[in-house]
Amino acid sequence: MLTLAEKTAADTFLGCLERSLHVEQPFDYWLLDGALPEGDIDAVIDLPFAPPGADGFNGRRETNNSARTFFNAENQKRFPVILRIVEAFKDRRVIEAIERTTGANLDDTRLRIEYCQDAPGFWLEPHTDIAVKKFTMLVYLSSAPALRMCGTDIHEGPPDYKYVATAPYGRNLGVIFIPAHNTWHGVGQHPLTGLRRSIIINYVTADWRDTYELA
Repeated sequence: MLTLAEKTAADTFLGCLERSLHVEQPFDYWLLDGALPEGDIDAVIDLPFAPPGADGFNGRRETNNSARTFFNAENQKRFPVILRIVEAFKDRRVIEAIERTTGANLDDTRLRIEYCQDAPGFWLEPHTDIAVKKFTMLVYLSSAPALRMCGTDIHEGPPDYKYVATAPYGRNLGVIFIPAHNTWHGVGQHPLTGLRRSIIINYVTADWRDTYELA
C-alpha cells in the first residue's frame, strides 16, 4: 500500500471521489475532502502569480480575463506541480471514475484548469456554466477560518434564485457538479479577508474556442 507521501495526485483524487458526499437537491453535486496531495496544495499556493486587482468586479469572472491563470502547456513547462495535476486529470482511471460516479460523458473532451485568487470585492452572480463545459470541479486551497462560508453557493433557479446551501470552503475541500440547465451556483458578496484561492477543473468540448487555456 502506498504511503500518503507516495500517493500521486491521481491516486489521492480517486480516494477522495470514492469518499465524496453526494447531495441531490436542488441538483446533483458532490462534496470533496482531501482532493489533492497536501504537498501539491502547498506548491499551488506558492506559485508566483499575482492576484488580479479588485477594481470593477461585476459578478462575472470574465471581468478579469487579462489576469486569469491557466494550467496550460506553457505553465506546465514552468512549474512541476502544474504538470502533476494536469497529468492526474488526464489519467484514464480518473476520467473513468468521474464518469462512473457522476454519470458525466467525457468522450472527446479537453482538460481546462484555472488557478483563481479572488481578492476582496469578488463575487459571482448565480449562473449556470456554458454548455461546452461537461464537468466542473472546484478545489479550495486556503485554511483561513474567515473564508469558511466563501465556498460555492448553491441556488434554485429563476425567478428567485433562492439560496440553498454553500459548499464549505477550506484547505483541500471542494465540490463537483455536471453543468446543466439547473446547476445554478455563484459566490455571495461575503466580506473576503485575504485571498479566496481555488483551482477550477473543467472538461470541455473539443471545439473550445480559447485553446491557450487548455491543458
